[in-house]
Amino acid sequence: QVQLVESGGGLVQAGGSLRLSCVASGRTFSSNAMGWFRQAPGKEREFVGVIGWSGGRTYYRESVNGRFTISRDNAKNTVYLQMNSLKPEDTAVYYCAANKRPWPAGGRYGDEYDVWGQGTQVTVSS
Repeated sequence: QVQLVESGGGLVQAGGSLRLSCVASGRTFSSNAMGWFRQAPGKEREFVGVIGWSGGRTYYRESVNGRFTISRDNAKNTVYLQMNSLKPEDTAVYYCAANKRPWPAGGRYGDEYDVWGQGTQVTVSS
């Protein structure tokens, strides 16, 4: 069974940090770009960032650029989202997803991804 499992979410104060992990099983995703998305209550899911298959390229939404960093360890079939200087508006369920391509033409849209994790809750208190 092919699946992505996120972990590392939790409650943190504003200004704090969290590191999310996304572990893949059932197949290797070393040839796929991997993305992170989030969905806050009452809002649509939004793109957070994406990393290319080798880890050499990343792209982030503007609001997290400079605060969030995506990395990957293909030997461990794991992708990470390091989140620093967290703000209350970062509160959401965070999802990782496998892109259909090694590096997406855009990377911002959900239909570019074909495998999704179940999500992990991140709550940032003010």
